[in-house]
Amino acid sequence: QVQLVESGGGLVQAGGSLRLSCAASGIILSINTMGWYRQPPGKQRELVATITSGGSTNYADSVKGRFTISRDNAKNTVWLQMNSLKPEDTAVYYCNARVMITITGVMRDYWGQGTQVTVSS
Repeated sequence: QVQLVESGGGLVQAGGSLRLSCAASGIILSINTMGWYRQPPGKQRELVATITSGGSTNYADSVKGRFTISRDNAKNTVWLQMNSLKPEDTAVYYCNARVMITITGVMRDYWGQGTQVTVSS
């Protein structure tokens, strides 16, 4: 079993910054992609940013230039640095990891419990 533990959410004023972290633990052969998703109030979950084990990144257009995703493969940890936060960034943020769970290459997606980010205007 794999667990993802997130931290770093909270309340911040518009224009401020927050840094989210997510650490994966358990039986992990390797982790392919790690990422952050968010679910604003009353809306569906959406992609924020992803990063591969090789360091390739992908961002939602709404956060490009403001958010930065990074990871430490040795520590199975991913971070999301969020700058210039806007009220529309308010959401529950979820960590995701695509984990290889068998030596034959079976992959499985795991999710964190979510952390609330609230940006006041």
